[in-house]
Amino acid sequence: MRLRILTGIFLLSTSLSAQDYRMSGDTIITDIFKVIYSEELEQPLELWYKVECPVGEASRKGMDFRTVEGIHTSDNDDYKDNEWDKGHLAPAAAFNCDRETLLKTFSYLNCALQHEGLNRGPWKELERFERDLAKVFGDIHVEVRVHFDPSPRILDHGAALPCGFTKIIIVNGIAMEFYFPNEDIGGKDWSEFLIRQ
Repeated sequence: MRLRILTGIFLLSTSLSAQDYRMSGDTIITDIFKVIYSEELEQPLELWYKVECPVGEASRKGMDFRTVEGIHTSDNDDYKDNEWDKGHLAPAAAFNCDRETLLKTFSYLNCALQHEGLNRGPWKELERFERDLAKVFGDIHVEVRVHFDPSPRILDHGAALPCGFTKIIIVNGIAMEFYFPNEDIGGKDWSEFLIRQ
């Protein structure tokens, strides 16, 4: 496993998870998150962040995800004309201090193929809950694990499709763990996916 530290723009079950792919994953540290990224799958495997700006109001206008020089990631073609959103793992709203910080979340290192019903539904609402916790408790640390089937579906442009996501939110040393299948779960409450507290 290689360790890369980005500077410049960033300064910075039956499924398989990062442990299964770790030998082919790079650990990349930016100034807002740390990620293990699989160039083979063109998807993140694990990502860690701390909620920085739970009440920011910077505009996202004109922002879109960017590839990273020297790292083979997914790109815009993987997300075109299908039900898969560009799902932030470290949410933009958690780094909405100013436009410069917000822009740092728009990296394909921080982007996973997420079903639109998950990304725009329970996942988004859980991100809001994280920010609410940060307003009350201050330091909120989060780990996201991306899961894949043993032989994951590969989209036409080369990215592997995750089968699910684990999110662990740590508040004052107490961990809440959630598991979300990567499917249309729009309309369901995020609390239904709590598996351990």
